[in-house]
Amino acid sequence: MDTALTLTTDMKLVLGLVGFTMVMFMFERIRADVVALVVLVLLGLTGLVAAEDIFSGFSSDAVINVMATMILGAGLDRTGALNRLAGWLLRRAHGVEKRLLVLTSAVAGMNSAIMQNTSVTALYLPIASRLTARTGLSLSRLLMPMSAAIIMGGGLTMVGNSPLILLNDLLVSANANLPSGVATLEPLKMFAPLPIGLALLAACLLYFHFFGGKLLRGDSDKGVTPARTQSYFANTYGIEGEVFELTVGADSPLVGMALGEAERLHGAPLVLALKTGNESRLAPPGDTRIWVGSVLGVMGVRQQVADFAQNHFLRLSTRLREFGDLFNPSRAGISEAVVPPTSKFIGKSAADLRLRKQQGISLLAINRDKEVHNEDVRSMKLRAGDMLVLHSIWTDLAEAAKGRDFVVVTDYPKGEQRPHKFKIAMGIFAVCMLLALSSRIPTTIALMTGVAGMLVAGVLKMDEAYSAISWKTVFLMACLIPLGWAMDSSGAAAWIAGHSIERLPEGLPIWVIELVLALLTTAFSMVISHVGATIVMVPLAINLALAVGGDPTGFALIVALSASNNFITASNPSISMITGPAGYTPRDMWRVGGPLTLVYTAIVVVAVNLMF
Repeated sequence: MDTALTLTTDMKLVLGLVGFTMVMFMFERIRADVVALVVLVLLGLTGLVAAEDIFSGFSSDAVINVMATMILGAGLDRTGALNRLAGWLLRRAHGVEKRLLVLTSAVAGMNSAIMQNTSVTALYLPIASRLTARTGLSLSRLLMPMSAAIIMGGGLTMVGNSPLILLNDLLVSANANLPSGVATLEPLKMFAPLPIGLALLAACLLYFHFFGGKLLRGDSDKGVTPARTQSYFANTYGIEGEVFELTVGADSPLVGMALGEAERLHGAPLVLALKTGNESRLAPPGDTRIWVGSVLGVMGVRQQVADFAQNHFLRLSTRLREFGDLFNPSRAGISEAVVPPTSKFIGKSAADLRLRKQQGISLLAINRDKEVHNEDVRSMKLRAGDMLVLHSIWTDLAEAAKGRDFVVVTDYPKGEQRPHKFKIAMGIFAVCMLLALSSRIPTTIALMTGVAGMLVAGVLKMDEAYSAISWKTVFLMACLIPLGWAMDSSGAAAWIAGHSIERLPEGLPIWVIELVLALLTTAFSMVISHVGATIVMVPLAINLALAVGGDPTGFALIVALSASNNFITASNPSISMITGPAGYTPRDMWRVGGPLTLVYTAIVVVAVNLMF
């Protein structure tokens, strides 16, 4: 390479746009996606990118892959896969803090291999809240290890995070400007970075296992809204216990009895569901009759329910055979709602309002003037300011809340949940991953096959797929991709690489140059976005590798991995999402994230050298 490359007008324009982008991203006076659009327009106006190519970023494989992973993630979430995961984590951890930290972090990290980091973080935040509420573990001790594992797990595949998704596009576009005689750069396969990702994830788990106790704060999480879980409702309302199924036998005195009468029997548990014949429903009306073979879905303390079952000739089952779908947390659960002064409910009781029959909602308790009422609540006249504890299917709750007679204060899934599609969704996803492993089918087509499968099978509706896409992320990537092309085609990347080599000491080992490149990319990603850092640094890394005799693909991979190496500042979307809920201060982030950043850099440089 000619290190004395002359600085042309095009190079000056490109470097000026790179500087403008960095300054705008750093000070955040204008939204990042608006800045990206301005840069795209300027690239077109100055002729740095040909008019026919200026909008090609929107059709690039990188953008299509990002959209596909977001939709696939939404499909898995709709089936309640992550709620099942939360239950599994709790059972496996047995209440041991270190085991819960390792299991939650490991599973979240593995999930981030096939979903965008921000999507995984968004999905795991409520799971973390649920886990901490049930175990008493501080949220601040769980979120940082979990977020770090998600970031590191993104290195397991080429679709785990935006920088790696961008990398293949940048490698292919670099071929147009390679010097003669240099081998063509090939796109990396779906699982090419797997060994590096596994090493990173293992290092993360070991780091927090051995040093987490000293580095993470253990104080209570003030200001964090308590998760609406069984432990929360047990402590606040005295509503406790598990969910059981009671099958009515021929000798039971409940046969022929109205459900409302059965609920008033001594020692009766909370009745949440009823199945008669082939019809199952949550919040059954009080005038519904109970017959031989009817199944009651009840909640209560195990001994109390067992005694009630024995006294009334009912068969008790702890396994939910009939109501597993109805009681799936992704589909139904307990919520809180406040009665506003304008409500038509005021002065009426739940029995008058026929909440169960008309709206499919069970009233479990009422909190009035700091006093909890959970006995015979259906006959209590409601007042303004009453806090109602409800059990319902989430879609029924959302529909009832539209009337504004009560205001739901619990965060709950607003969209329709489809736990019955779980096996179908997992099957489609497995096929999608197998296709991605195939060397004959491009990753983009494999992922979009999964998207099409979920839409056709009814796991997702088309409008839900549109909603699952973060259009800000898509727009940011699509608009900035041409900046990377301009860096390469104008010769700006080669010019910077050449002048950098001139200033390096003679005989410097390649691994030292790689280390400097990794740290420089990490620093860039802390100031500008990880997407911006990748687009600016990959062309530079390829030219630097050619100048020093290194492997261009290896250098580019170091940059793409290092662009996500930010556990300290909010410019990493995953980190910005956890700082508020966990109450982390900048000092906390530097104390925990600083050493982890150095560990990450060392592993990436060593692993890439071993692989390339």
